[in-house]
Amino acid sequence: MSTRSSRLSEKGAVYLNYGFDDTSSGDSKCAKETSVADNSNPSVAIQAETYDQQRENWDSPVEFLLSCISMSVGLGNIWRFPFVAYENGGGAFLVPYLIVLAFIGRPLYFLEMVLGQFSSSGSVKIWDCVPIAKGIGYGQALATWCVVTYYCVLMALSFFYLFASFQAVLPWTECDPEWATENCYSTTANLSVYNLTNESVSSAEEYFKIYVLKKIPNMDSGIGVPDWRLTLCLLLCWILVFAMLAKGVSSSGKVAYFTALFPYVVLITLLIRGCTLPGAGDGILYFITPDWEKVLTPDVWYAAVTQCFFSLSVGFGPISTFSSYNPFRHPIYRDSTIVSLADTFTSILAGVTIFAILGNLSYETNQPIENVVEGGTGLAFISYPEAISKFDSVPQLFAVLFFLMLITLAIGSASGLAGCIITILSDDLLQIPRWIITAVVCAASFLIGLVYVTPGGQYILDLVDYFGGGFIIYVMVIAETIAVCWFYGLEQIVKDIRFMLSFGLGIYWKLTWCIFIPIALAVIFIYAMVVYEPLKTDDGEPYPPSANAAGWLVAAIAILQLPIWAAYVIHKQKGTTWFLRFKASLLPAEEWGPKDPETKRLWLDYNKQFVRFSWIPNPKWLSNCKSR
Repeated sequence: MSTRSSRLSEKGAVYLNYGFDDTSSGDSKCAKETSVADNSNPSVAIQAETYDQQRENWDSPVEFLLSCISMSVGLGNIWRFPFVAYENGGGAFLVPYLIVLAFIGRPLYFLEMVLGQFSSSGSVKIWDCVPIAKGIGYGQALATWCVVTYYCVLMALSFFYLFASFQAVLPWTECDPEWATENCYSTTANLSVYNLTNESVSSAEEYFKIYVLKKIPNMDSGIGVPDWRLTLCLLLCWILVFAMLAKGVSSSGKVAYFTALFPYVVLITLLIRGCTLPGAGDGILYFITPDWEKVLTPDVWYAAVTQCFFSLSVGFGPISTFSSYNPFRHPIYRDSTIVSLADTFTSILAGVTIFAILGNLSYETNQPIENVVEGGTGLAFISYPEAISKFDSVPQLFAVLFFLMLITLAIGSASGLAGCIITILSDDLLQIPRWIITAVVCAASFLIGLVYVTPGGQYILDLVDYFGGGFIIYVMVIAETIAVCWFYGLEQIVKDIRFMLSFGLGIYWKLTWCIFIPIALAVIFIYAMVVYEPLKTDDGEPYPPSANAAGWLVAAIAILQLPIWAAYVIHKQKGTTWFLRFKASLLPAEEWGPKDPETKRLWLDYNKQFVRFSWIPNPKWLSNCKSR
């Protein structure tokens, strides 16, 4: 592991790169002449005493970049993006998604990277910048835990298919009497010999729903008991996640070389094969041709924002966690741009691939593209396997490669999400070894995940995805941008970026962070709540009231973290009246800032040049300096 042994040289870089040439206001000599050995600030003195407990660093910048790609470019691109596009009209979804990515996703990604790297803290401790907003970190952690528990279930399904792919005949290509119904037809047979109707179902679909999931039509009689085969696959998944995270970024960074690059080889192979199938062109046109009436519907925009959050992992916490292991001056602006572009490219690549396959299914079954397969996990475990079964030679090899790709994608994202939770606990429980915390988190997540491998587990997955992966994150991201830009201060965060990265930000970043993101998300979220309809089972019936109540309960627990932790922070502040404690909770804590003591001193001196434009009074550490 590399540590921050180079912090003295970084101190020199501050003097060279930050000659305080910002012309907004201030006296540049004030900071230049400050003694680096000055321990008059109590927070700096405390940090100097505790800095011996070094925070881990990535072994190389490449590991950080590939880990971010591995986390952001995951099943959200290969599985979730195509099915969300499929459910929202193909091209009608693509236009809002690209707009949302440009004006919400990319700015949020960079902002979360900045907060993590600037403070070298996880997704909870970064809120030392606005202590009253500490509940955002815990709310995001709950949403992250919700998502990672079912993420590993998708990985477990991939393992199940991977093991099945070693058979002489791929089991989903034939209608096995053990599980097939009378409406089943083989995916590899000549379909002209079948009298296909609207009731006809492919062998791949029946294999997935009947043999693998044992899916029930509704939850009237409960969700059943966990399937032992999927339970073992789920256990294997969490063992792998534990192995990746037990030693921290030193182990997960090495694995990222494979998890970030291997999926592209398989995906491009499937794309080439998919484009050669008859009818593929119609499917691709469906994907890229927008239906302008649907583009204007708020439902599509809500889906686009949710997919952006899920795909880039913004709002969940892993981004700030990953960047917290960077050196203070690492060029994250470059990395955030690369990851955003890679994420977009992968989503579109997966979309073209899956819609080429759907076009072929539409051609062979003589049905409209929007009717050839259901959404959800069916696209990953029905449509892709059907395409693989049409390979002329060694389809088993391509099946193994495809499901190995899904596993590598899933484990890269799952380790990032789980690592965020582990980092939060490790930062608070310094006396407990990291591997013990990792083992407890993985074991608890495995037990929670058992609910998803029951016959009714897919309904619970959809429920948790809606409330845990979408609803909660909307609220947390709105609160996050307001807390950073309006409480900590837009000008302050821009100055922090100038100090850390040696350049200023343009109007694009300021407008998106401060105005566009909170307003746009609030409008879309309110509309979605107004037109909300309960989720429905396969037989068209709404979920039982108990299931919907459980979903709302999860959302409520996460959102209540905001007022609960706000009240706690206010209570802990010094002050003779409630109002004084409330005002103090809006100001950055003394622990906020760069972790390296020398760098923090220089940052404090740099800040003394400026008048803090905010309706909140200046923090204590700025009160002793007057701008000229």
